Amino acid sequence: MMKFRFRRQGNDPHREKIKQDLFAFNKTVEHGFPNQPSALGYDPKLQLMAIGTKSGAIKLYGAPGVEMTGLHKDTSAVTQIHFLHGQGRILCLLDDNTIHLWEIVQRENRSYLVEVNSFTLPGRPGIESSSATRVTVMLLKLSCNLLALGTEGGGVHFLELPSLTLLNRSLFQDQVMQSLPEEYKCGKSLGPVESLQEHPKNSDKILIGYSRGLVVLWDLNSRHVENLFLGKQQLESLVWERSGNRFVSSHSDGGYMVWSVSCSKLCTHEPVSGPVVLFSGGMPRASYGDRHCLSILQDSSHVTLDFTSRVIDFFTIHCAEPEQEFDEASMLVVLLEEELVVVDLQTPGWPTLPAPYLAPLHSSAITCASHISNVPPKLWERVISAGQLQCPLNSYENWPICGGKNLAPESKQKELLLTGHEDGTVRFWDASGVSLKPLYKLSTANIFQTDCDHNDSSTQGAEEEWPPFRKVGCFDPYSDDPRLGIQKISLCKYSGKLLVAGTAGQVIVLVMSDEKSDHMIDVATVDLLQDREGFTWKGHDRLPPKSGSVVFAAGFQPVALVQCLPPAAVTAVTLHAEWNLIAFGTSHGFGLFDYHRRSPVLARCTLHPNDSLAMEGPLSRVKSLKKSLRQSFRRIRKSRVSGKKRAVRRIEPRSADDSLSGVVRCLCFADTFLKDGTHHGPTLWAGTNSGSVYAYALDVPSQEKFSERNVEALLGKEIQLMHRAPVVSIAVLDGRGNPLPEPYEVSRDLAKAPDMQASHSVLIASEEQFKVFALPKVSAKTKFKLTAHEGCRVRKVALSNFTSVSSEEYSENSLVCLTNLGDIHVFSVPSLRPQVRYDCVRKEDISGIASCVFTKTGQGFYLISPSEYERFSLSARVITEPLCRVEVERPHDLSDNSSCSTILPQANGTHKTQVESKPSEAEGLMEELRSALSSPVLGSPNSSADLTLDTTGELTMEDVKDFLTTVDEAENNFRNMAEEDGRPPGILIN
Repeated sequence: MMKFRFRRQGNDPHREKIKQDLFAFNKTVEHGFPNQPSALGYDPKLQLMAIGTKSGAIKLYGAPGVEMTGLHKDTSAVTQIHFLHGQGRILCLLDDNTIHLWEIVQRENRSYLVEVNSFTLPGRPGIESSSATRVTVMLLKLSCNLLALGTEGGGVHFLELPSLTLLNRSLFQDQVMQSLPEEYKCGKSLGPVESLQEHPKNSDKILIGYSRGLVVLWDLNSRHVENLFLGKQQLESLVWERSGNRFVSSHSDGGYMVWSVSCSKLCTHEPVSGPVVLFSGGMPRASYGDRHCLSILQDSSHVTLDFTSRVIDFFTIHCAEPEQEFDEASMLVVLLEEELVVVDLQTPGWPTLPAPYLAPLHSSAITCASHISNVPPKLWERVISAGQLQCPLNSYENWPICGGKNLAPESKQKELLLTGHEDGTVRFWDASGVSLKPLYKLSTANIFQTDCDHNDSSTQGAEEEWPPFRKVGCFDPYSDDPRLGIQKISLCKYSGKLLVAGTAGQVIVLVMSDEKSDHMIDVATVDLLQDREGFTWKGHDRLPPKSGSVVFAAGFQPVALVQCLPPAAVTAVTLHAEWNLIAFGTSHGFGLFDYHRRSPVLARCTLHPNDSLAMEGPLSRVKSLKKSLRQSFRRIRKSRVSGKKRAVRRIEPRSADDSLSGVVRCLCFADTFLKDGTHHGPTLWAGTNSGSVYAYALDVPSQEKFSERNVEALLGKEIQLMHRAPVVSIAVLDGRGNPLPEPYEVSRDLAKAPDMQASHSVLIASEEQFKVFALPKVSAKTKFKLTAHEGCRVRKVALSNFTSVSSEEYSENSLVCLTNLGDIHVFSVPSLRPQVRYDCVRKEDISGIASCVFTKTGQGFYLISPSEYERFSLSARVITEPLCRVEVERPHDLSDNSSCSTILPQANGTHKTQVESKPSEAEGLMEELRSALSSPVLGSPNSSADLTLDTTGELTMEDVKDFLTTVDEAENNFRNMAEEDGRPPGILIN
């Protein structure tokens, strides 16, 4: 009875405990720049910044590592954000006309962002329509006890804070109209409220600006109009001078006006002149309608910052003390549609400040990525040094948005994320912690002659423009030449060798150098068709390399360029720095190149005779659409007919004439046994789209004889998978079943030598199954098949090492797999036993699945938007997540005494649970849950999945109570049966 109550039959309780210590799925942090930002806010006291998005997210940033995220229930855009300064409270206005109050709360010594209240402005029955009560602008008074709301109907309403209670003090247009001169009324309404501003010296007075141009100084206490400013241009915004004697109005015609506030007269008809320091826009639409600008004026200095995306909002970091005469702005923070730009206003020339987070990953569209773990300190320092030389115009002032405290321990290992881009650049990012920081940018465009080279000289002699534009920011969505796009990257972290391959068949070998260099690049061509007749390339031309010497800055510098013919996109690469060899593959075949001697070693064509699509290139394949549709329908009919006769097959065979069957999907170097079981040596493995695997034995001379002898390659084995599924990964395992170490790891005593005594094996992963073959005979040892009738296909595969949370000494190698359905499977190696399965990416998110990158320590990245990577962890031990604390002091802490919608603390910081009760009661129940989960029943190795708490859905207080009741009953039964059996509680009966 106990057996069936507490554990599933057939489960090994000891193994289940090991799996719990090894594996756990968490989405941990979002790297990059928020997609579609829509609002910006700043708290000068706490030094925190908030960004709202069109999807309803609110993201909080402070010092590097201090990040919090909240998500509104509805996906309406966040249109405005206001901090209650110093209180850790944020007000958000959403596009659905709701107002939400968020608080920073402390739980388990960590800070979380929690929504505590919301409000919708009601209309006056029979008088105001719903559109008239639509909020257009919010003013949070400096005292933080009153919120003023301007509406589309011209009304101003007041809410008490933090309760969001509507006060009976509303101001409507008809009250203001009574004070206007007759000649100004003209029978028109004043329009929506466009701006509300509190008087800097008298908190009882506010400026109210209407769309038509009227500005009113309103006294809150006496509830009367103190001054009228009769503007005639459509109003955009208002701002006070610090003295309170003047304010500035901006208008739709690109102009601004400075108004003097005088107590002697009610109406002011004309503005006065005065200086303005910062303004966005203001450019003549006819000449500069396509520019996104922000101008800075100070005495005789004038610059117009010219951005490549729209300005959402901006703020200055300045002296916040009210007794100071001037603001004394030190930094300008500009939120753009595609990036964040910070300008140092105290350094001459106003340079930009590099941001430690919110990096625009998509400054050029990401085309590929690679992760490098445990980077050696020497290479790390050289990359950072090269990156600093690239940014001489940057300011090196400290990052000004530095609120909160990062509690996460500093990472023991340095990690690099390399992203390839459409413009031919490779960017290096520090991925060691929560903040993804840019380190260095490598450009490959200067190796080639492109069309843009000829345009540079014509623009150099152009006359200097006015206003003085300055290009700012790094977002540049336009590629000079689509052939420059980076397709594959491989880095040897021990030798500093880098292999980069592109869209036009270019394969570049680069070496890290600390000095500037001026040299020629060795160019070699490799014909992958091997003079096969009947094939004509109809795609793009190759990129012509520059002739003569080329100047290269310190960093990664090219030493060899291999041009594949035909110049199709490179689909696979691998690098072995100890053997001075690279291998590369396209849709036509694969090649081997000795970059030490600058000589090709091998070229193998993998084309099927019927594979005509491989000749056309990506832009010529529309004509083959009908053929592809016909083939798809034939397969559907075939599977339906065969399904009626017998059970649905697990693997669906593919015909030999499938299009693009020759595409090389993966390449692998390995020191293993291929000829016989006693002699091991260098080998090259290649897998194709048609399920073919080619294994070559390589004769690589020793380092001393590298200049005397050529590398030779001899075909040793050729494997054809029965169902012709594309091969996505090949890995050789040593005698213990462990992956072979990387080049230089053993020779430099950085890894244990592989077992070369017992027989090796090769793990081949196709889109539909995994197989382990014994070497050198290539006899099948074990396999695992995925179900084909569910449409499941393997998309990404990696070998990762998982270390136990219980003991750092215990670890396991596993095969990690992401499918086209968005789920992740983990298998033991080499036995291929399924361990865990997690839902990770939505199956509809094709780009997210295609962009996924796994790390060697059980983490991963995938794009959730063009500008953001979602980071996740499959390891119970290795988790990179925000751990931070923000100290706040506030009256009336709503998160302790009212109903709220809260985010319960989760390991990943993203799973959200709705608690419909007072948080104090919820926290008490959470303590009970924690003790229940450590009880003899639930905390034991024999714990069953029958008693689990699903916190990913809606969780009510009744659910929690029912769960605790179930635990109590189970514990009582367990103790009774244990006592009857004569055993102490805590020992399970099998």
